[in-house]
Amino acid sequence: MGRAWEADPSALFERRLGKSAQELGHSENNDDCPDIWQLGNGDVAVIGRDLTVAYGSRLPKGVTLAPDERLVVIPGNMFSAAKEDIADA
Repeated sequence: MGRAWEADPSALFERRLGKSAQELGHSENNDDCPDIWQLGNGDVAVIGRDLTVAYGSRLPKGVTLAPDERLVVIPGNMFSAAKEDIADA
């Protein structure tokens, strides 16, 4: 049996959620830009610092990472700025 959800690598970037890293003061250029994007299929792509190794051994109970998953961290105010662009469930 396959996974209940699988990422579609053919989905295209559709729109930024929230504000750019530069707008929020987290980047002086385009070389280091955390970001949040909605993809054409409705999924969300998060670009952040890969801290899988740093957090891997201290995940909360019930939280796991599959071998092909990474834990990324973005600035908190970037996530908050995206709130108005995210539809309520």
